[in-house]
Amino acid sequence: MEDCLCTSTESQQKIEESTPFLKAIADPTRLKIICFLKQKPRCVCEITVFLNLPQNLVSHHLKTLKQQKILSSKKKGLKVWYSLEHQTFDPIIHFLHTLIL
Repeated sequence: MEDCLCTSTESQQKIEESTPFLKAIADPTRLKIICFLKQKPRCVCEITVFLNLPQNLVSHHLKTLKQQKILSSKKKGLKVWYSLEHQTFDPIIHFLHTLIL
């Protein structure tokens, strides 16, 4: 039986570090947010309308995505605008494409 590469200390550490990120994008609502922000930055009010969810729940999902550096935000006037953090997200998208192609 071949040795599993996932048993090395380095692999275990990478798995542990990746788990919060993967949990963040595994949520259907957060995936919808990511897809919605793929086109352009959006303010919280637009995201709330798109999801048809209360603002406090949307803010919770946005906070989770920001903690994983999937999103960035900028305050302009009274509105907060969210956009995808491409430095974080693009390599993940590329990796996922390699899995399904």
